[in-house]
Amino acid sequence: MDDSEDPNADVQYHIEVGEGDVADAVLLPGNPERVDKITQFWDSAEEVAYHREYRTATGTYEDAPISVTSTGIGSPSAAIAVEELARIGADTFIRVGSCGAIQEEMNVGDLVITTGGVRQEGTSDEYVREDYPAVADYEVVAALVAAAERLGYDYHTGITMSADSFYAGQGRPGFEGFSAEGGDELVTHLKNANVKNIEMEASAILTIANIYSLRAGAVCSVYANRETGEFRTEGESRAAETASLAVKLLAKMDEQKAEAGVDRWHPGLSLD
Repeated sequence: MDDSEDPNADVQYHIEVGEGDVADAVLLPGNPERVDKITQFWDSAEEVAYHREYRTATGTYEDAPISVTSTGIGSPSAAIAVEELARIGADTFIRVGSCGAIQEEMNVGDLVITTGGVRQEGTSDEYVREDYPAVADYEVVAALVAAAERLGYDYHTGITMSADSFYAGQGRPGFEGFSAEGGDELVTHLKNANVKNIEMEASAILTIANIYSLRAGAVCSVYANRETGEFRTEGESRAAETASLAVKLLAKMDEQKAEAGVDRWHPGLSLD
């Protein structure tokens, strides 16, 4: 195996990024085209790598260092991004994406801030037993909520289900109307359990981050409501701006922790 294939080499094999190329905090959209839609809110940004589905840029948002790496579709490729970014020093990850809502009161364009995940994807099963929880870091959740409040965006918090399949795994009909076993009841069961939304990456990112003692969370814009049938590609920029501001707030949290001599941020340390 040469250095280009070595997962411990300075430049990571899949993302083609090395130490010093990324900030501690990295936003993780799926689509590489979303990188530009995220960096438009930053003070500065420079593309540092683009290989396969992984496009990375680094810059600043309100003087806070920040990076973004696209992950492609699904948990397997998202897990690779987290693995390789962690190897070069990143310690905070925020998925920035789109989702389908399954609660009737949620509108297209609203944001969903994930507090935990239903691990219907199979990637995290390769890491840990199936009853291990996919939980968002509470500092990341607090920063995302504070950011959405400051920006005046409508948002919801709660449990996200992550699936490997866009069609059968999310209760949609497949080719020629194929329906997976239990697919016709899937959304109903999730709705009754107060799951808020469905997407394809969050639970793997959260699980892997927890295993490695890293911070992670997710904010997704609602593109569709499975209960009302409404669909529009709306709210993408709100998720991007909210996540970017959250990184700034997390940097402030870290400063306050250092000043107070504590390991974890808590509401007694003001974000004002």
